[in-house]
Amino acid sequence: MTLKPGMRIALVGGCGGIGRAVAAAVGDSAARIAVLDLPQSLLAHPPQAEISLAFDATDEAQVEDAFARVAATFGALDALVNLAGFSLGVRPVAETTNAAWGAVLNGNLNSMFLCCRAALPLLHRGRDAAIVNLASGLGVKPVPGHGPYSVAKAGIIQLTRLLAQENAPQVRVNAVAPGAVDTAFLRGGTGRGGDDPSLMQRDSSSYLRGVPLGRMAQADDVVGPILFLLSDAARFVTGQTLHVNGGGLMP
Repeated sequence: MTLKPGMRIALVGGCGGIGRAVAAAVGDSAARIAVLDLPQSLLAHPPQAEISLAFDATDEAQVEDAFARVAATFGALDALVNLAGFSLGVRPVAETTNAAWGAVLNGNLNSMFLCCRAALPLLHRGRDAAIVNLASGLGVKPVPGHGPYSVAKAGIIQLTRLLAQENAPQVRVNAVAPGAVDTAFLRGGTGRGGDDPSLMQRDSSSYLRGVPLGRMAQADDVVGPILFLLSDAARFVTGQTLHVNGGGLMP
């Protein structure tokens, strides 16, 4: 999928597995890229980007400062891709602490709200601007043990629909909802110990029995749908959630 040359893209969570794959793909389109991620993630996977900013997406002041610095260099944004997020293991709601519940909602849903809010003024100054938020099939069909993450991702789907209505026609807003993707996320997330394969949080053999295409998704499987939603090919698509799961969920 071809993007417009010179497209100005902010990639939040750009050092994760999907983020690095997206950065490589948009870099091939001669896009101008700003990667925003945790300090430890930037150290572990230094991005090839015009702008590289360390920040905590759950901290309002850090988010506002980061996008102000993006504005100082780019002037405006043509795209925002929100990939930041994490989970804290598998346990039923009855055994989930207030701290764990709050941390997962804060790190997924609240952080996406902060980044979208900070980026919107820049996107309204951009060209055919678009947002792509990373949701999850768990936001549509929750799985026992993944309570706070499922609720956060359901919120992201609704936030996406709301932003699409509030910012049309200047900014299109869509979501991509993968199933399980074989990245550090399944072990807690890049920058959160996720490079340790012993921390796998999901029984892959059990999961794959429900996937008609018969394999775990790779990061590159999610890149094409994201690029499509950023491109002119999706110019009449907004408020939608595109599921990428090998047929494991067919809503």
